[in-house]
Amino acid sequence: MKRPPTPPALPSREDISRFIAESPGRVGKREIARAFHLGPEHRVALRGMLKSLEHEGVLGPPVHKRHTTSDRLPETALVLVTGTDPDGDALARPVAWDAKAPPPLILMHPERPGRPTLAPGDRVLARLKPIGGGKYEGRTIKRLEGAPSRVLGIFRAPDRLTPTDRRAKAEWRIQAGDSMDAETGEIVLAEPLPGGAYGLKSARIVERLGRLGDARSVSLICIHTHFIPYEFAPEAIAAAERARGVALGRRTDLRDVPLITIDGEDARDFDDAVYAEPDGDGFALIVAIADVAHYVRPGSALDDAALLRGNSCYFPDRVVPMLPEALSNGWCSLRPGEDRGCLYVRMRIDAQGEKHAHQFGRGLMRSAARLTYTEVQNGFDAGEDCGLANGQLATLFAAFRALLGARARRGTLDLDLPERRVVLDDQGRVLQVAPRPRLDSHRLIEEFMVLANVAAAEELERLKRPCMYRVHAPPSDEKLANLRNFLASLDISLPIGRTLHPRDLDTVLKKVAGSEHAPLVNEVMLRSQSQAAYSPDNIGHFGLGLPRYAHFTSPIRRYADLLVHRALISGLRLGLGGLPPDAAADYENIGEKISATERRAALAERDAVDRYLSAYMADKIGAAFAARISGVARFGLFVTLLDSGASGLLPLSSLPDDYWMHDETTQTLNGRRTGQSFRLAQELSVRLREASPVTGGLIFELGDAAAGLRRQSGIHAGGRRQEIHAAKPKRGRKRGRR
Repeated sequence: MKRPPTPPALPSREDISRFIAESPGRVGKREIARAFHLGPEHRVALRGMLKSLEHEGVLGPPVHKRHTTSDRLPETALVLVTGTDPDGDALARPVAWDAKAPPPLILMHPERPGRPTLAPGDRVLARLKPIGGGKYEGRTIKRLEGAPSRVLGIFRAPDRLTPTDRRAKAEWRIQAGDSMDAETGEIVLAEPLPGGAYGLKSARIVERLGRLGDARSVSLICIHTHFIPYEFAPEAIAAAERARGVALGRRTDLRDVPLITIDGEDARDFDDAVYAEPDGDGFALIVAIADVAHYVRPGSALDDAALLRGNSCYFPDRVVPMLPEALSNGWCSLRPGEDRGCLYVRMRIDAQGEKHAHQFGRGLMRSAARLTYTEVQNGFDAGEDCGLANGQLATLFAAFRALLGARARRGTLDLDLPERRVVLDDQGRVLQVAPRPRLDSHRLIEEFMVLANVAAAEELERLKRPCMYRVHAPPSDEKLANLRNFLASLDISLPIGRTLHPRDLDTVLKKVAGSEHAPLVNEVMLRSQSQAAYSPDNIGHFGLGLPRYAHFTSPIRRYADLLVHRALISGLRLGLGGLPPDAAADYENIGEKISATERRAALAERDAVDRYLSAYMADKIGAAFAARISGVARFGLFVTLLDSGASGLLPLSSLPDDYWMHDETTQTLNGRRTGQSFRLAQELSVRLREASPVTGGLIFELGDAAAGLRRQSGIHAGGRRQEIHAAKPKRGRKRGRR
């Protein structure tokens, strides 16, 4: 007996959504049924599946019962936290995102009081609400604890994976056959597997990244931890490798102008060059910047790659560039003796450093010399010219002193915060942690670049063209109140009854300079500041004391600068590569994205330094160090070592046994019974208890001097776990961001 044919199975949701996405125009149930050979018995199930896809946002609303895929996210979705905004709130992206365009930005609403804040790497089931400009507001429905979208860790044969995230407390089990033949000590990426609720959770290794301890392993961990895009699409690489030098054409010929680049010793991309000459009682300056817009056109594969990254990311052992190496270290690098396209600005300043005129153009230049900051400083101090003709070095410094005088009269915030530089050997081991020098040659380039950035913002306003401003808001009312209260404890006051100016804060810094309170005041002043950001809406730059400011000088490594170049090219009709007519409509969204990628890069760079320092300290367990308190929290103190800059936690259990009260205003922990107080920037002796190169974590305990305090009060180090009282800060919805 012949059996009837088996009816076709209902296609999967993915098959249906893919078919609709790939079909021209809208698609109805009839076309779907014909494509998948469905009969009347499938009608009800197909209708339900389409309704479900529509509800989830995969399909847009039907028009005349015909569907197309939606560019909106569903009402609820699984999202991955990737960073924070200037207010400290989490930024996220959808976990399921296969489109070529960058994923939409999701601004997560603050968590309810009593719940831990969201951190990069957290996965959350969120309720999403469009808020315009392609952005969404997300509210947490459920945290998926212990279920990350991926696990970055160190494999330990035969079956253990130790996460590199210091917040992760448990290991993972790698089942036989799921290890990809990884060896002990390898850094691997793994994906969680479904499993039971008891015992270690299981995961499957999906990528082997290298061995822990290799020269590039630390930065590799940070790149994956913070979701830094590090591989370019083949189309972007091919476009960069097809690039060639620019012809003179209608460009201004600057090849006879002895422009020079001044950078660090280890710099590989030189994107800015400077020149100065006397001009009456003042100076004529030229700042020339690599013409990245000539190569990176709007909507191209290179443009997509640059926007996805937002900026380059710098680690002690490598750079993750915004553009492929053929451009960033090749045609867009102002190498000495080689012709390069550039955008330039001529500026005239008077003897007091005030700018009186500027003019932008597109040129062809040839760098006369590649100098380092150290060479320039040593040459100037010794009265030498570093091989430059006509006293150019002396003229550069004379113009710099004029600009410095204008800066002082304008009033800016100049925080004195020490920076450290991690020096590695060829094997990636830390040789030393050295103070990063702050030379006048550094400040010279900074002042020239600031002036060029101001000129760019002014020119775009004159041309009535879109401008991606670099904005820095004054301290919020709450932070300013806390700062006033803190300074009052030191008998220092800020002006009341008028708008705060950065010179008011700088006056305080000058007053305490060289005193025992200087490190503390600088730390608290830094914490009171808002974060700088990119925005098409100008609110000025508080820290620099400038009413308008835009980034123009580093388009190799910052997407914001590329946008400014494009706007100048189109506004001044300087040729191809300008800003498209409708580009301004997406400026707000782009500003938020590149502000987020900038903060992401800063976190990754800081994380890399922490991990290198932890590896450097791993053989120093039990050693005593002089430290300074760099953070005060309810659960303990964050301390930074004075010699190396390594930072770690001194937990509450290491403090003398007491009832500790946390005061956020004065940034102190105060013992009710002993009367002892720990405050921000206080120096103390600590002893290293734990160092974990895998996570970058350091744990300290109080040193011998502090141990004496325990003996004086009859308290032993092994006492009970401390209780603590701390007033919870008021929580409220952030204003102006939603």
